[in-house]
Amino acid sequence: MWLFSRKGASGFSASSTAEEVTQGIDGTGLTAVVTGASSGIGTETARVLALRGVHVVMAVKNMTAGREVKDTIAKRNPNAKIDAMELDLSSLASVRKFAADFISSGLPLNILMYNSLSAYGQSKLANVLHAKDLARRLKEDEVAITANSLHPGAIATNLFRHSNLINGRSNCLLCGIASTNYREDWPLFCRQ
Repeated sequence: MWLFSRKGASGFSASSTAEEVTQGIDGTGLTAVVTGASSGIGTETARVLALRGVHVVMAVKNMTAGREVKDTIAKRNPNAKIDAMELDLSSLASVRKFAADFISSGLPLNILMYNSLSAYGQSKLANVLHAKDLARRLKEDEVAITANSLHPGAIATNLFRHSNLINGRSNCLLCGIASTNYREDWPLFCRQ
C-alpha cells in the first residue's frame, strides 16, 4: 500500500526496518534496557541494538522465553553483548529487585526501551506524554539529550493473544494516534 511505502523527510517510511534505520550507527559503549524483550517488538529491538554493538539487558517477565531469545540472538550474532534479567512490571517488588540488580551490575543506563505494560494503549500515550515533557525539561536545562517516543506502526505481535476479540485467524488490528497534542478531537486511524 502506497501509504506505508511513502518516504518522509528522513528517507524512511512506515515499511522501513529497524536494521535499515540504524544502518551505520555504532552503539559500542552504550547499554540499553529493553522491556518485553522475550517477544514481538521487544525481541526485534534487542536484536537490532545488539547488532549495532549496544550491550542489551533484556528485562523479561518469562526468564525461560528470555533465555531462548538471548541464545538465538547470540547464535546469530556471536559478538552480541546481551543479558536477560527478570522483571515483572506488575510487581513493585520485582521492579525494585530489577533496579537493585541492574545498579549492582555497574552498567550505565544509556537507553531505556519501554515496550510492555498490561494497559497497552494507556502506556503508549504515557510514553508520548513523558517523552514530550522530558524533552521540554532537558531543553530548559540546556542538556544535550534527546527524548523520543514513537508509534511502532502496523505490526503483528502477540499483544492480543489472550483476547476473545482478536484471535489467531483474524487480521492484526491497526490503531494509532496521529497527533501528540492532547485534545478531545484527536484524529485516530484504525483499520482491520
